[in-house]
Formats: sequence, structure tokens, C-alpha cells
Amino acid sequence: MKHFNLSFSGVVCALALVLPAHANTAKKHDFAAAPATLAPKKLGNAIQAGLAEAGLIEIYRLIGQGHNREALNRAEQLVQSYPSFQLAQLVYGDLLAARTRSVKVMGDVPGEMLKAGETTLGELRDESQMRLKALRERPPSAAVPSQFLSLSSRIKHAIAVDTSRSRLYLFENGPTGLTLVADYYISVGKSGWEKSVEGDLRTPLGIYFITSNLDPKSLRDFYGSGALPINYPNILDARRGKTGSGIWLHGTPPGQFSRPPLATDGCLVLSNPDLEKIIQTVAIRTTPIVISQKLNWVAPHSARSDGKQFEKALSAWQSAKSSGDVERVLDFYSQDFNSNGKTLKQWAPALRGEMSKRQGGQIELKDLSFMRWTDAADTMVVTFGEVASGARTGPTKRQYWVRQGAHWKIFFEGVIG
Repeated sequence: MKHFNLSFSGVVCALALVLPAHANTAKKHDFAAAPATLAPKKLGNAIQAGLAEAGLIEIYRLIGQGHNREALNRAEQLVQSYPSFQLAQLVYGDLLAARTRSVKVMGDVPGEMLKAGETTLGELRDESQMRLKALRERPPSAAVPSQFLSLSSRIKHAIAVDTSRSRLYLFENGPTGLTLVADYYISVGKSGWEKSVEGDLRTPLGIYFITSNLDPKSLRDFYGSGALPINYPNILDARRGKTGSGIWLHGTPPGQFSRPPLATDGCLVLSNPDLEKIIQTVAIRTTPIVISQKLNWVAPHSARSDGKQFEKALSAWQSAKSSGDVERVLDFYSQDFNSNGKTLKQWAPALRGEMSKRQGGQIELKDLSFMRWTDAADTMVVTFGEVASGARTGPTKRQYWVRQGAHWKIFFEGVIG
């Protein structure tokens, strides 16, 4: 045939777009510039995956621009080099089929073949749609997720996850605030999100922190290039009785390129090169990770404005503690306060001892950060260094505040460093 008839699901018009930040792997390992006969066995797993991802995106772009014959040639090269890349095989099959008939949906296979592989085909279609949606629907320019109200300059990076879009966003925190530097396709829990109990196969929603970086040599191949555990269940999760553990950001088994959006036991799974980029970039313990069902993108000045009312409450707490009046300070704590198993009544003597030892005097809150989580309740996650007047250093503390009517109350406070 002299022409292609390719029109699957309106995808064509959406593909001729500028590549997203996610494609920065392609800049380093450009499939278009690589030899067609490149042997995967001679490459590291991360570079292999990077080339495969870049090659697939380039094929999508060529289809979107109407260069279907060139797309077919690139797809043939890609599947020859990476025969286990199922999504590439699917696109290649569609491009071949389009030479003789109209292809109306992604993975347009005959009925008898469809019955045999319907589940796998459905998963590949879901993956493809998520990847394409990320190319088509970009976050507003210079916008940030609404949870990031104020981050200390000591926090160099932050992560936000939109589970409904199977997307992870990596931000750099500079003098002017957060800047989106990359975003990646991810897989989440097989049963979706909003984890509540052990074994429910769901990804948790909330504000978390990366707690460690596990040595890949200590992990099975299943986890790929490594793993970054997060602190699920966090203080708010524990307060609500949520259970479970072992929620990680991790990679994929060597040679695996395709995976459906809903594919994990609750973890956040990225391709190995994407995970390696994150591992090389973020700091352990201080990097926040917001996991939301749907991110709300706002202008940075709007996020700062939303935090003003809370800042007044935090400033009032700081003033009360500086005054040396213990009862005035205790008024900021909720009746169901808990600090590492201690109730407010059990914890109050330690507060009195701390304030008595300091004998009054101002306290400063250094390297202050606060983030807002809103669902059935309005919660603030606050981190700061508490430094007494005349001292050079002090403990790093984390507080959780909840809005109760017109007031903010602290339901957890603890030293984290």
C-alpha cells in the first residue's frame, strides 16, 4: 500500500507535541542517534531502558506528525533490539496493520487473537493512554501542587505523585521556590490508592518523607535499580488506625519495560533509569513526597497566601513558648495529643521541664517548612529547628496540626533530629 490508514482513538492529533520533562533520559541516550543494530546485552540495564523509553516516545511523535512510514521503521528497530518491550510490540503491530486496513484503536487485533490476550492487551492500552495523557496534559507553567505551602531552603528537592495520572513529578527548590524539573510514568497499587490496611494492595495518600536508600545489592532483582522507602504509616495515618508497611519507590526487574498503571502491592514503581535519576538527586530524610489522588496545581503566590492564617497560629505558639507560660502553651495542644505513645497528660511534665530549664527567653524556628494535607480534615505537617535565645543549635522537631473549628491544634510533636 502507498499510504497508511491510522486513526486510533484520536491519539494522532495529540502526539505531535513537545516532549515533556520526563523525556530527559532521551537527551542522554538518544535512540534516534543510536545504531539500529544496537545490542542490548552490551548495555547496562538502565541505559537499555532509557533507550527503549526514548525510542517509544519518538515513534509516538512521528505518528502524531503523520510520518507513519518512518515510525514503522523506528518501531521495527526498537522491537528487534528489545523484543520484551511489549508496548513497543503493540505499536509496531498497529503500524504494520495500518498498511492494509484502518486501525481505529490501539492494539487493533483480530477477534480470535483478542480473546486469547484480552487482559494483557487491556493493560498495555491503559499504560499507553497514561503515557500519552502526560504528553497531552501538562501542568500549568510555573504552578506547584497546593500542598507545598512553604519549604525551607535546606530542602533541595520535593516529589509529588498524582495517582490517577500514574505520574511522579520531581521539583527543585531554589531561591525563587519550586521548579518542576522532570516527571515520570509510574505504576501504583493493583487495587488503586488510599491505603488503609495491610495487604489491601493500595498506594497510600498523604504527605510522607523518604526515610532511606536501600542498597540494590541487598534487594532481589524484582526491585530493579534500588528502593527508597517512605514513612508510611505517618503520624496522621497512625492516628486514623491505618496499618501496613514497606511502601517504597523502587525499580523494575531487569529487561522489563512495560507495566500497567495498576500493578504493584502498594509501592510506587518507576523504570530503572527514572528511579536512578531520583536516587542520585534527592536527599534522605528531608525530601517530602506528596501522594495525592489528583494534584491541585496553583500559582506559588496562591500557595503562600493559603498558609498565612496557619502562620499566625504557629507564631502565636512560638510567642507562648517564648513567654515561659506552660499553661498558655498547652492550650495549643489537642486533647487527643499523642507523642510516641504518650498522652498530653503524660507528655506535659517533659514540656514543663524543658521550659523550666530554659528559664524563659525567646525561641527561634529555623529552617521552617510546612505542608498542608486536606481530606476529611485540614492537617499541617510542620518541621523546624527550635533554637533557644543565645544558643547556636537546637533539636529538629516535627509537629502535626489539625484545624478544629476556627482554631489550629497540635496533635503530635516529636524530635526527629
